[in-house]
Amino acid sequence: MARFSFRGFVYVLIVMLGLLSAAPNILPQSIKQQLPTWYTTSTLSLGLDLQGGSHLLLAADTNALFEKQLNSFSSDLLSELRSQNVRYTKTSHSLTHKDSRSGSVVFTLRSADDARKVKDTAYQISAQPNGSSALDVEIKQSTVTLRLNELYTEQLVKDTLSRSVEVVRKRLNETGLTEPSVTLQGKDAILVQMPGMSDPTQVKKLLGTTAQMTFHWAANSQSEQVMNKQDAAGNTYRLEQKVALEGEHITDAAGVLSSENGQPVVTFRLDSAGAKQFATMTRDNIGRVLAIVLDNKVVTAPVINSVIPGGRGEITGNFTLPEAGNTALMLRTGALPVPLTIIEERTVGPDLGSDAIQTGVESGVAGALLVLAFMVAIYGRWGAIASFALCINMALVFGALTLFGATLTLPGIAGLILTMGMAVDANILINERIREESKKGRPAASAIEVGFDKAFATIVDSNFTTLIAVSLLFMFGSGPIKGFAITIALGLVSSVFTAVALTKMLMLRVVKSKHKNTQDRAQQRVPLRFSSPLLRLSDKLSGINFLAKRKIALAVSVVLTVLSIGLFAKPGLHYGVDFTGGTMIELTAPNLSTDELRNVIESNGFDQIAIQEYGSEHHYLLRAPVLDSSGELENSNAKQTDALKRAISQADSEVSFDKIDMVGPKVSGGFAELSILALLIAGGGMLVYLWARFEAHFASAALLTVILDLTKTIGFFALTGIEFNLTAVAALLALIGYSINDKVVVLDRIRELLRLDPNKPLADTINEAVNSTLSRTVFTSVTTLLALLPMAIFGGDAVESFAVPMVFAVVIGTSSTLFITSTLLYLLGSRREKQGKAQLKPTAEEIKASLSHIP
Repeated sequence: MARFSFRGFVYVLIVMLGLLSAAPNILPQSIKQQLPTWYTTSTLSLGLDLQGGSHLLLAADTNALFEKQLNSFSSDLLSELRSQNVRYTKTSHSLTHKDSRSGSVVFTLRSADDARKVKDTAYQISAQPNGSSALDVEIKQSTVTLRLNELYTEQLVKDTLSRSVEVVRKRLNETGLTEPSVTLQGKDAILVQMPGMSDPTQVKKLLGTTAQMTFHWAANSQSEQVMNKQDAAGNTYRLEQKVALEGEHITDAAGVLSSENGQPVVTFRLDSAGAKQFATMTRDNIGRVLAIVLDNKVVTAPVINSVIPGGRGEITGNFTLPEAGNTALMLRTGALPVPLTIIEERTVGPDLGSDAIQTGVESGVAGALLVLAFMVAIYGRWGAIASFALCINMALVFGALTLFGATLTLPGIAGLILTMGMAVDANILINERIREESKKGRPAASAIEVGFDKAFATIVDSNFTTLIAVSLLFMFGSGPIKGFAITIALGLVSSVFTAVALTKMLMLRVVKSKHKNTQDRAQQRVPLRFSSPLLRLSDKLSGINFLAKRKIALAVSVVLTVLSIGLFAKPGLHYGVDFTGGTMIELTAPNLSTDELRNVIESNGFDQIAIQEYGSEHHYLLRAPVLDSSGELENSNAKQTDALKRAISQADSEVSFDKIDMVGPKVSGGFAELSILALLIAGGGMLVYLWARFEAHFASAALLTVILDLTKTIGFFALTGIEFNLTAVAALLALIGYSINDKVVVLDRIRELLRLDPNKPLADTINEAVNSTLSRTVFTSVTTLLALLPMAIFGGDAVESFAVPMVFAVVIGTSSTLFITSTLLYLLGSRREKQGKAQLKPTAEEIKASLSHIP
């Protein structure tokens, strides 16, 4: 009794912590004012798709980074070799864009005896703190080839991106943006999210400018490596490639009007080391031209007439005052160590975000109420206990998300709704097991204990296989899809706790309180009663021979799969910009008809843009293909989009741009590859797990059925023309998890019956297993449909690619569980019988028992 009470105390403590973590999200402001700030501010953040804002994905130009470092090392090396009287011929330099690290500097030694000196000097110049060298030196027949070491380049990119994140964050903070988010994404990208910003044009200019300022002397006869740079007027300057002074020494800068001519200039101040170096270099080079180069453009090139002490200077050029202010801001916050290019841009208007919140909440509440009501309708008070546990489960998920500082997105809301539909499966499975034990005459408490014990292994197996698919969403997804994956994962883990631990404790409490004052032992041994019209109806469905029409069922499934493959080939999937790249704009133009909008677009030279009426009147969807195959958006689609927005705004001053998605080919190509890889790994991971938990033919039957479900769902996308995008991939992976979950329950029951009576005909065993789990299969599918239907009907276009296919997938997955998995297992099992093999491998206990009979 004491142990049970302690366990109950722990359960209550977990629930209370979860509820306290979730509470700040719903507390009224009047109560929040009376609580500590650290507690009330711990709330879920809303994603850009719910509150509006802009999202930019910036890729680092590692080619420029590697070239700069290679030039620096090679210049220092050649200079040191000259001081050691090592003779060499003219150098050559190459950099391949497919593999930046393969860029090289090549020179030829006049004496092969100097090879050792070259290697030793290269190591001294490029030695790293860990003892390795940044340079790989290859010498063949006196020809020296210098390349950057692979380990060094990996660390270089990592350090450079970390510094770039800080620079980007400083620049955004200086602009006064509210809570911008700047994080690393992948190995070479930076994600910038700006809530509330519907037009990021100015920010794009700020982030797309490196603001890398360097000082270079004009080249003379003694200059080794030279380069040509132009100014804004097109004048060319012949400069030393070697940097005389880095812009990183700048500690302050300001855009001001010159006191001499009243023109905008940028003043700057150097740190102490930079000021000392600047004074020395100007003293030693009086009469020479010193060019200031900003992002590969010469902005000024004065002649040094005297020593410049104090570390102060002025940059003149054809600045406007705002340009001078922006340039000063960038110099003040530091130069980006590497150029950043925009490879993806997404913008959601605030109105669309508020609509998404409303539809998401409404469809979520409607789905939840339908599920809870259905559970009570099936199991009465036991269903009420399960519904209470489901509510606690959702609260725990919200609490965990809040505790982890997660961001709630529209796919995240979809994940919560799907989680509730799938979490009810564990409760149905438990109630059905308890109902079976009660039918056998077990007393109430015993039926609950045995029912939970028998259901536990099945719950773990089914949830674990779903987690495999969900983990891939987290590994390969980005942004909102990661949120979707985390939501479902937390929901599944939480549902195991609430269904297995909390529900069991509550049911036993109810049973014990009911018989607390009952002295009649016979009354205490009365089984639990489950009586409802739905249960009586489900009991009448037993005894169905699911294998009787197995050939027809399998033939229909294969034909539908072949037709789906045909639809995939033609007309094919309606790919979104996530896969194709390009630009998609949702806009509302209340004063423009479709023809008028088309005339505006075509008259401004935008011939490749497709126009589609979308949803309500005067709501349009514009699509433009990728214009620049380099993977950058800044010089192609981004400029086109800005020009298009200006043209439409001039034609209709009341136009609102609800959503803008721009995806470069680098992102779309990589996303397509990762999506295919995720689906393959999901299948492989599940196959391995099922092979470990079941026999090979069990795993094969389940996986083959899931593949058939998957192909039909893809065919559904092709047939209906629903956009196949980021959310659609989430739907496919969710389908894999849901479908395999459904099939594991049946397979687990077949295995259980085979162990009870291995000599029973396989067909009878399979039919008995499918019939005994039929109520669970149907009820789980209905609850999942009830959770999804409000979203599919009222959720709007934002979740259409997820909710509608998932409704189809639940129907297909349920029918395949009943007819296809059973048929495939029967065919594979019959083949196994003909080969003289048992359906199940002997357990450790069975092996031990058989060995004990050996004398």
